[in-house]
Amino acid sequence: MKKSEFYYDLPQELIAQHPLDKRDSSRLLVLSKSSKKVEHKSFVDILGYLNKGDCMVLNETKVIPARLIGHKENSTGKIEFLLLRRLNETDWEVLTRPGKRATPEKRFVFGDGILAAQVLEVVDFGNRIVRFEYEGIFEEILDKIGIVPLPPYITEELEDNDRYQTVYAKSSGSSAAPTAGLHFTKDLLEQIQKKGVDIVKVTLHVGIGTFRPVKSDNIEDHKMHSEHYYISKESADFINAAKKEGRRIIACGTTSLRVLEGASDSNGMLCEKQGETDIFIYPGYTFKVVDNLITNFHLPESTLIMLVSALAGKDSVLDAYKQAIEKRYRFFSFGDAMFIDN
Repeated sequence: MKKSEFYYDLPQELIAQHPLDKRDSSRLLVLSKSSKKVEHKSFVDILGYLNKGDCMVLNETKVIPARLIGHKENSTGKIEFLLLRRLNETDWEVLTRPGKRATPEKRFVFGDGILAAQVLEVVDFGNRIVRFEYEGIFEEILDKIGIVPLPPYITEELEDNDRYQTVYAKSSGSSAAPTAGLHFTKDLLEQIQKKGVDIVKVTLHVGIGTFRPVKSDNIEDHKMHSEHYYISKESADFINAAKKEGRRIIACGTTSLRVLEGASDSNGMLCEKQGETDIFIYPGYTFKVVDNLITNFHLPESTLIMLVSALAGKDSVLDAYKQAIEKRYRFFSFGDAMFIDN
């Protein structure tokens, strides 16, 4: 299957540069898997598409101020680190810019010296493994000197960092937000629960690899990035019970979906588990856990539009995207939403 099959032409002005004033005031495109019918709604209308007994799964990861700007030790040579994945108390996998400066054994300092780092090795995708040196609590240092990273297609500054967090964010570790969840308010979540929909939480720490383009012409040759996830026993048991009872499992976001599909066994059952998933989902994939999906609109030829196409059908998804463009929907992280219904 060729990546060009997932291309669409998006006008630059439809890439949302900032969040709307109200989280749940975004638009909602509803696509039926079975009938291929498309409806155009507001996000608050999601209530009408959720049924009593549904199990909606949220990713409660929290974005950290993962962007660090510093310089080479004993030099003015500027360096930028983007924290991707924590390996232990001191070591992280990071993306560096410019990469040519971050060779093994080189040392860098950040925040007037309250944080230092030494490059240990170069790994896949040109990322670096670095060892940080500091006194105190690493997270508190990050809060002081780190910057919340935004996707590369957002060029405007964010006035309120909380708008790049979901209202249920809890577990720190992401360098990008699970953006489908940005549409929910606490009030809307309460209304959903009052309707009899069960809300279950999992964690997947979103890496910057989610924005990495597919370079292989044949998508089967693409090497997927790895992301850390965790499912509690309580969440696993709840989802298993819902599945056995024939109730719908609705993933909020591609990250939640990747957790559920990547961590399940061949029968679609889950257990308490944490680890790394590099699952790559594209058309032809057989879903074991997830029935429906709440998601945003994704980049052309990206792994995420391939994932959505696997669930709803490539032609149906591209037709829905075409309609969204014609109706001037807002795209990507701060953009509008889409619900893949039955």
